[in-house]
Amino acid sequence: MLLRKLAIFIGAVFSATASYSVDYIIGDGERLVGQNYNFTIPQGKRALEEIASLTNLGLSNMMEANPLVDPYLPAPGTVLLIPHQLILPNTVHSGIVINSAEMRLYYYPSGTNQVVVLPIGIGQLGKDTPVGWVTKVERKKAGPTWTPSAKVRAEYAAEGEILPAVVPAGKDNPMGLYALYVGRMYAIHGTNARFGIGLRVSHGCIRLRDADIKWLFENVPVNTRVEFINEPIKATVEPDGSKYLEVHQPLSSTFSELNSTENVEFKHIPADVLTIINSPDVDQELVQKALEDRTGVPVKINGFSF
Repeated sequence: MLLRKLAIFIGAVFSATASYSVDYIIGDGERLVGQNYNFTIPQGKRALEEIASLTNLGLSNMMEANPLVDPYLPAPGTVLLIPHQLILPNTVHSGIVINSAEMRLYYYPSGTNQVVVLPIGIGQLGKDTPVGWVTKVERKKAGPTWTPSAKVRAEYAAEGEILPAVVPAGKDNPMGLYALYVGRMYAIHGTNARFGIGLRVSHGCIRLRDADIKWLFENVPVNTRVEFINEPIKATVEPDGSKYLEVHQPLSSTFSELNSTENVEFKHIPADVLTIINSPDVDQELVQKALEDRTGVPVKINGFSF
């Protein structure tokens, strides 16, 4: 299978040309993939959302990796970390895996040692994207229509917007131009908004940018396995003995992360992560710092390799 290599030429917009890929080769026994980049913000108003879009990241990924940067008006000359290194979730490397906590979708094409990683938007507070669920792609549709529920129509009406019973397909449809329907109630789809990837913005479905949902639509077969997880903490032991810890801010049940600096308590630390971080060769100060900083970037937590 020929995977997309997402090349982004930023020279016309920024002061340098850069190329980023959302495709990763998975080496034998490896879960740490990709690499990070540094990028200097040029003159002019460049919000983090714009830079995230150009580098195929979600806004939350960019904000976690650059916590001291104003997301709306980052200062020109600021050096950003572009977080394209990550630890693969400790799940079956098959089909689609959606990790709500890090707002990423992983697609493992059948018969390859590759993974495609895409940023997503997920459900709002009280309209959460499901977790702990394994299903499949039931069907796909180009030009989906949207049939908002009575509750959704009432919510829009309260804001002064009257929705029709069925929103027709097209560029103004909140479902975007393509949809993959999973289970009976949810979809992985596009969006008509220019903001919101990497945020909690939907009514529970998974949103992607236009190019990303188009690629999934064209490459993911019907009946593909889909798994929903919510794992803000990941860890790995690589083949050379290096141990890495990646920590994201957990999803809150009481506030919007974009507008708060409050840390959310971890509900639990997975058993596989505990085993790794409690290893004798691990530096506990590095572990504690990673748990506090929550940059979403893999951190090496042991001082030597076997």
